[in-house]
Amino acid sequence: MSILYREVTPLSPDDCFTIFSRNKSAFDFPLHCHDEYELNYITGAKGAKRIVGYHMGDIGDPELVFVGGNLPHAWFTHHCSSKNIHEITLQFHKDLFDNKFLGRNQLGSVRTLLQRSAQGILFSPETISRIGPRLISLTTRKGFDSVLELMSILQELSVSQDIQILSSATPVEGMPDLKSRRLEKVFDFMRNNYEKDISLHDVAGLVNMPEVSFSRFMKKRTGRTFVESLNDIRLGHATRMLISTTFTIAEISYRCGFNNLSYFNRIFKRKNNCTPSEFRENYTDTKVFI
Repeated sequence: MSILYREVTPLSPDDCFTIFSRNKSAFDFPLHCHDEYELNYITGAKGAKRIVGYHMGDIGDPELVFVGGNLPHAWFTHHCSSKNIHEITLQFHKDLFDNKFLGRNQLGSVRTLLQRSAQGILFSPETISRIGPRLISLTTRKGFDSVLELMSILQELSVSQDIQILSSATPVEGMPDLKSRRLEKVFDFMRNNYEKDISLHDVAGLVNMPEVSFSRFMKKRTGRTFVESLNDIRLGHATRMLISTTFTIAEISYRCGFNNLSYFNRIFKRKNNCTPSEFRENYTDTKVFI
């Protein structure tokens, strides 16, 4: 199991929300959290494992889960044998609806929905059958119309029946240990210095461990190597820059700590199934990430 990883999401400060559509053959992103709310609609992944907070369980097909800000979550391939997984991920800022707005009488059910999402919400097949097609349609909408549709979807989710609150307040047997002061110190350092040249020697020295020992420790606790973890952070910032700036691909590569453009392009495509240029073009045109 992975230690908690804080994701830098693609959501730009200037956008209300972002929505991505992905086709994949496996789940490979580590257990993570972020400030933003997230709605995940997944099809073709029966038997995969879902972790949300202190909840852990196998998923059905289809799947629709709403995750609140800073709630640890991840999906793992586990027993899923399908190679045709489709995932739509919608993320919106935690302050998109401020407390004064949510305090209005007509917003009571949405306010409750957002509060409950702090523990994760799993929706019923009946709700999924209604919301799934709307999320697919939302990937092609733009402008104010798209925001109205998001609000409408949240309203329908807020009055849906047979929801399941996923995470308990206390850990259950078999859940990963998310606490490690040494790793938190290393991740804080990488998040604050991702644009600089960071070596294994640097981070191992931070926690007074030999490089070889630290490499084994990090791989065992996170499931990822030092380089993979650092690249995840850098790619998160690169994705956000592709959306919110007009920097060239080469400039973004350099500003995110990648001094080799071909390497940046290669690992970006490995993670996202498209090149940085294709990502920027797809996002600009439709906000859909294939």
